[in-house]
Amino acid sequence: MKYIELTIHTTTEASEIISDIMWNYTDYGVTICDRADIIALQTAKESTYWDYMDDELTEDKHSDVLVKCYVAEDIADGVIRSILQDIQNAKEWSGGEIPFGTLEDTKRLVDGDDWIDVWKKHFRPIHLGEIVVVPEWIDYTPVGNEKVVLLDSNMAFGTGEHETTSMCVELMQEYITPSSVCIDVGCGSGILGISAIKLGAEKAYLTDIDLIAVESALHNSELNKVAEKTVVAHSNLLDDTDIQGDIMMANITGEVLKMLAPSIPKNLKKDGVLILSGIIESRLDMVKSAYEAVGMEVVFERRKGEWFALVLRHKC
Repeated sequence: MKYIELTIHTTTEASEIISDIMWNYTDYGVTICDRADIIALQTAKESTYWDYMDDELTEDKHSDVLVKCYVAEDIADGVIRSILQDIQNAKEWSGGEIPFGTLEDTKRLVDGDDWIDVWKKHFRPIHLGEIVVVPEWIDYTPVGNEKVVLLDSNMAFGTGEHETTSMCVELMQEYITPSSVCIDVGCGSGILGISAIKLGAEKAYLTDIDLIAVESALHNSELNKVAEKTVVAHSNLLDDTDIQGDIMMANITGEVLKMLAPSIPKNLKKDGVLILSGIIESRLDMVKSAYEAVGMEVVFERRKGEWFALVLRHKC
């Protein structure tokens, strides 16, 4: 089978956004080639050792980050147009808060499936507190209290690498108890709900408006053997308002979080915790105001890179 390899030249800050967009259109792999990752790996800790790293990797002329995806040749023209349009929409949505770089795009024809094995080599286990996110093809043995969350080869909609997802996974660990009922709005891959069950929660309800995300979350729940404790729904929010969560999580854009503000609190217990992520600085006050207007108050705020996460409770 033949594929078109689409490459976008961008920045470290925008690379995950572009990667997420690409995942909406392909099941055949997305890669991010960022010199910053190589430098960070080289300098992360003393136990990391490389025989050789090209000094030119640290020079500004190599500052472009390359985000690549693969699309079946027979549908490539339409799919690539949609990807490029979504990237432009994301750039406009960011309001200049996130640098997107040149967004130069290149395409080349790739024959055969050999690239899939190369693509898989880019992924590694991701450690987020007690949670370790592991691609399903990697044989990983947990250490100590680590809980492994497996994600399949189509790791769309949240893998734990992006700051917004990692903050949610890390924050939820502060609040989960064995009796916790968790609700994940905009569940994507299901990583948050699955992590909640792995951390000991009693039940997790996952919702998403994207049917592909719902299918991915269902599959990953089965892969992690937690399907009996998860409910995945194709909807904006829970249709059953009788379900009350101890912990609610929503890792979406600031605009969508604002839109959902009047609805989200109805499914949160009076002493429950709401974790919001996916917020850039220019949308932070807007999101806070929207939730304060419906009786919520911010009890904790965290930042990673360009992104913010909030922990909120009902006002007393």
